[in-house]
Amino acid sequence: MSDSTPAVEAEEQDSSGIPPRFGLTFAALMAAMLLASLDQTIVSTALPTIVGELHGVNHMAWVTTAYILAATIVMPVYGRLGDLIGRKTLFLGGIAVFLVGSVIGGAAQDMTMLIIGRAVQGLGGGGLMITSQAIIADLVPPRQRAKYMAPIGAVFGLSSVAGPLLGGWFTDGIGWRWAFWINLPVGALALAVGAFALRLPRRAATVVFDYLGFALMAAAVTCTVLVAEWGGTDYAWSDPLILGMAGGGLLAWVLFFLSQRRAAEPIIPLWLFRSRIFTTATLIGLLVIGIGMFAIIGYLPTYLQMVYGVSATESGLLLIPMVVGLMATAIPSGQLMSRTGRYKIYPIVGTVLVGAAALLMSTMDTGTSLVLVCAYVFLLGAGLGLAMQPLVLAVQNDFPGSDVGTATSANNFFREIGATLGTAGVGAVFTHRLADQLDDRLTAGAAKTVGATDSLTPALVHSLPDKVQDAVILSYQHALTPVFRYMVPVFVLGLALAFLLPEKKLADGNGPDADEVAPSAGGTGPENSEATAPVAG
Repeated sequence: MSDSTPAVEAEEQDSSGIPPRFGLTFAALMAAMLLASLDQTIVSTALPTIVGELHGVNHMAWVTTAYILAATIVMPVYGRLGDLIGRKTLFLGGIAVFLVGSVIGGAAQDMTMLIIGRAVQGLGGGGLMITSQAIIADLVPPRQRAKYMAPIGAVFGLSSVAGPLLGGWFTDGIGWRWAFWINLPVGALALAVGAFALRLPRRAATVVFDYLGFALMAAAVTCTVLVAEWGGTDYAWSDPLILGMAGGGLLAWVLFFLSQRRAAEPIIPLWLFRSRIFTTATLIGLLVIGIGMFAIIGYLPTYLQMVYGVSATESGLLLIPMVVGLMATAIPSGQLMSRTGRYKIYPIVGTVLVGAAALLMSTMDTGTSLVLVCAYVFLLGAGLGLAMQPLVLAVQNDFPGSDVGTATSANNFFREIGATLGTAGVGAVFTHRLADQLDDRLTAGAAKTVGATDSLTPALVHSLPDKVQDAVILSYQHALTPVFRYMVPVFVLGLALAFLLPEKKLADGNGPDADEVAPSAGGTGPENSEATAPVAG
């Protein structure tokens, strides 16, 4: 592959600034993004079978935690390195690492090997989520980018539903290992297309990596994720281990941000926060998408299984209206943003819809029809479709091309942190309320029959005597649905921030002039950009 010059590249691009063969490249990016997001959830329904076969029930949580932890840690690294050395090598390397992890997981003969495979998958998957979005920013001007970012957002919603369904289908059919093997042909195809069709700007050849910052960030994220995963479940919130990790995590966060002030090439540069658009959009994403979406989706399937008696597969299918709602608003709004160059109204309306969905879900009881539940889920998806990608697009539009990966990865990174904390917060409140509800509704004999709250499963609940079963179901409903109402103030805060989000009209080009749109963002600026001419690499 020969390097291309600006003149040749200009001749090759169409009038909208989109490079030739972009459809093929976009398909590869979508495939990579789907693989990375699917693997956050695909093993969830297969876990009981996996731990039974590999004799590792005590380590079950690590199968999911290892992936999320690794992916979250590497997100800012991929974004920053992509801006400094170019994204093509990182993208292809991320796919390769992800596939290696899939092979390790698929061939695992014990839980240790499986957890290692999941961690390796996360190291690749976290990079794919970031580089896919940043590559689109490299190739497509912000105004045209809006209609391509909408399907990317839909992928996240689709994967949250399709992941558990696919995992259950593989487990019930050809075996759980195919949750890993299926990645190989899809990933290999994305790798081949990326290697031969992807043409990106070449950056500087060498960088000074911030090892101290990376170590502090890894420690901070690890403590944060483990406190969120273990607190209130494996360990009491007052347990010395949880308190120690919480304190250690807080200290690591403080030291990390202090280190970023002095690092030559910081992983999350503090000048990002000088941009009002970045700071506001990131806070909205953390509150509305991170806390709201993941906390609701995380507990709704189990609620459906407990209260309505549906199977795990059926509870996943009942979330399909969310995907439909997300796509129904994301794609048209992307087209409108491309046409008008405006984005501010969409996070505002989206946050209102998400908050309304949470408020409506808080009114659900054991008599609420599944049709009405699906309507609420559709409304949630519609709101997410309007709010999710415009926030990323606003951030990208406020920075020059030389900093767009750093800004994108930091935005996604904090959203993941919000998802972790939001899910943990909802879980803590729900668990406390469930214990109180069961104490109020069950006699001593019935409580002994039910057992500990952390041992409750849908199958166990629906095998109980009718009176005890009704008491448990009512306890579950009264424990969870009010928590959705408690989240409404979070969405109100997100709405206030959405009104405060500055709007900068989406740029029509990706060249040097387009880079001038964000000198106030605090980045390196177009004068320090390594290259603006797309070349092979």
